[in-house]
This record gives sequence, structure tokens and C-alpha cells, in this order.
Amino acid sequence: MTFRIAIIGRPNVGKSTLFNRLVGKKLALVDDRPGVTRDRREGEAKLGDLVFSIIDTAGLEEGPEASLPGRMRAQTERAIEEADAIFFLFDARQGLTPDDRMFANLVRRADKPLILVANKAEGRAGEAGAFEGYDLGLGDPVPLSAEHGDGFAELYAALLEALPEQTAAPAEDEDSVPPLALGDDEDGSELDPTKPLRVAVVGRPNAGKSTLLNAILGQERLLTGPEPGLTRDTIGVEFDWNGRQVKMFDTAGLRRRAKVEDKLEKLAGQDALRAIKFAEVVVLLLDATIPFEKQDLTLADLVEREGRALVIGLNKWDLIEHRGAKLSELKEEAARLLPQVKGAPVVPLSGATREGLDKLMRAVFAAHEVWNRRISTARLNRWLAGALEASPPPAVSGRRIKIRYITQLRARPPYFLLFGNQLDALPASYERYLVNGLRQAFDLPGAPIRISKRMGDNPYADSKPRRK
Repeated sequence: MTFRIAIIGRPNVGKSTLFNRLVGKKLALVDDRPGVTRDRREGEAKLGDLVFSIIDTAGLEEGPEASLPGRMRAQTERAIEEADAIFFLFDARQGLTPDDRMFANLVRRADKPLILVANKAEGRAGEAGAFEGYDLGLGDPVPLSAEHGDGFAELYAALLEALPEQTAAPAEDEDSVPPLALGDDEDGSELDPTKPLRVAVVGRPNAGKSTLLNAILGQERLLTGPEPGLTRDTIGVEFDWNGRQVKMFDTAGLRRRAKVEDKLEKLAGQDALRAIKFAEVVVLLLDATIPFEKQDLTLADLVEREGRALVIGLNKWDLIEHRGAKLSELKEEAARLLPQVKGAPVVPLSGATREGLDKLMRAVFAAHEVWNRRISTARLNRWLAGALEASPPPAVSGRRIKIRYITQLRARPPYFLLFGNQLDALPASYERYLVNGLRQAFDLPGAPIRISKRMGDNPYADSKPRRK
């Protein structure tokens, strides 16, 4: 039986380090300064033979509800509500603080199974501080070191005691047939498991990415506010949209590299760039009131170079007057400024008013279909014959470039291979002609199109010239 654990504690007690240790990856950003984590992040954890969901949360801080600490605390309280049990962390090297005692009352009121974890318990100072945990009245503290991997056997035992039903081994039925492993069928060949569509939402700071995801989910899942740069970790959330499974990633706002000096912002930016590399579709979210800034164009170019499907979202559309004329203007501007992704869908929307969400998701699914499209070799070569007849390749040094054949090597993104002679001399302008022709003939709007060239061997290349 699966279950959920929320990691709770004040800032800088090692919650994200424990989260990363349990999921086996460096998913959450970690730094020595307090308050790095702001949103709650969920991952699949393993502890011994137990597999469960683990939620990393922001450090608990006091503050008014409308303030940033207050909004962060509200996210943590939602994580507590969703969890089956709680890991309450304190810093054993520092010992108990007044904040630890105050927030202990918060988790005590939750009335859920709780494991008190004395993190950073390595060394004599840590050992002494761990014993202070008894003063909280939350049970025996479990001393461990998330950074060094010590004490996890004791944490495993405490988890078995806290959740006896959820952690009990399933009863074996001798008459039952063991289920097939995911990815295998009866003859051992691989199956294609159904996976959610991976979508990354990227853009400049304060473009409204977290607000958009909250609107799509219909809940305040992600931290939002007027402060730019709120999001640091890349947070993935799964949901069902009209029968389609989607995993959408909220990312940190990306500024020009020259302007980024803070280490945390650099780490958050690298996390966002990784999200682009592993996504299938990228939604580039623009502020419709100041669209197509230089950074927007840089991000669109990056998405194209990474070979991802692109959808351009014009957020804050509720603030735009004369919308029809403005949309036509911005579509023309997109075609002019981003010829490498010609035809990429441009969708007006508003995360604040939930306007245009259906159009956005339809554009995402359509872009994914184009990105996956395969075209038969016969159709490609019929098209090629017409394209060559309409505009033959130019001659080079008195010899005409010959393109004999085209085929599609793969999709995701569409990748084509040309066969012929002297293709290494094919001008970039003619290659663009072929790319635009492929887009138009086979309905490939916005998809990054890749073309490789293969030439036949010249049998006379290594022969010696004949003497007269």
C-alpha cells in the first residue's frame, strides 16, 4: 500500500537534503543559506523495501497570512493535510530553538503519525543535541545525518512502527499468478507503458507561470505572489486533462545570464534548463503587455535547438485592449522574429481569469502530435520531385548539386536524411527552402525540423591523375 510522508521543520534543518537522499536524486535545490525551498515538491522515495511518496516543504516561519512566509506556511499546511505521516526535523547540532517548539504545536494539532528526526546528528555535538528532542514530547528522536547517509536503519524502523498497516508486507496468495513486470509481456518483449505528456512552462520572471499552473489544476498548488523570482525549484505536477495524462513542470523565471549573479538564481536557472531538455512540449509564457523581449527570443531559440515542440502563450491577456488587432499583430511578429519555429501556435490566455486554458492545452496536444509525426518515404519523394522541379539546387563550380532521395530517420522532432552528390556545398538558403516546403506540404507548424545529408562515395577520389 502506498503512502505519503511530509518533511516539516524550520528553515535550514536539512529537509531538502533528506528529500534528495530518499528519492536518490538531487531534485531539490540545496544551499547553506536558509529559506531555499519555497514550494512543496513531491517525489518517489525508497527506504529499505518501502516505496512511498515524499513531500519536501518550505521552512516554517512566522508571518502574516498575506506575506511571503505566510503563503509559504500555507503550502506546508496543505502538505501536512495530504500526508499520512510527518517527518518533523530539527537541527541536532544547534539543538532545539523557540521556533522548533512553536512549530511542534502545529504538527501536534495535525493529529497524524509523527516521527521526530534529529538531523545533522553526526559527531559529539550532534549526539548531545539529538537528546534535546525529548523535550518536545513528540516521541523518541531518530538521530541521523541526511548528508552522510547515517541513521536510516533507525528511520526505517520508526516508519514501520508509525504506519504498521501501510508498511505491512502484502499477504501472499499461493494460487495467484504473479503480475507481469511493467514493461514486459508474456514473451519477454518490451511494452510501451502509458506515460504522461511532459510539458515545461518557461519564461522570464513574473510572467505568471505558477499562476497559470494553479489555474489549470484548479487549486493553489504552487506559491504565487507579486514578488518576481518566487519559484526556485522546478516543480512537476501530474493531472488529467480530458482523459489525457499530463505532467507539467513549473520553472524558475529565466533572466539574461549576464544579469544573474546570485548562486541560488544560477542553480534555479540550471534546473529550469534541465526541464526544457527532458520535456516533450515547452510552453514559452510571455507577458502579453511586454512580449517578445530579447530574453523571450533567446528562450525560443533554445527550445528549438533542444528539439522540443514549442507553444507560445500570451499571458495576462485580460489586460489587453483591442484584442483582435493585437493578436494579429503579435502572430505576425512571432513569424518575423522566430522563423526557425515558423507556425508555432500563439495562444492568448490569462492565468488570473482562467481564460484560454482549453485553447492552450489543445495547442499543447496538437504540437505534440506534430512533433511525433512520421511521413512515408514514398510521400516524401513525391514532394521532393516537385520541389526540385520548382526550384532546382544551384550549381557549384560549374557542377549542379544533385538531390536524389529523401527519407525520414525518426520523429521527436522530425528528422530527415537527404541523399545526393555535393550536398556539403548545399547553401543554407536552399536548405531553408526545403524545410519550409516540408512544413507546408506535411503540416508541420512550429516543429523543429532537422536535415542531415549523405553523399555517395566518389570512386575516383583517391585515383592518381593520368599522365599525358
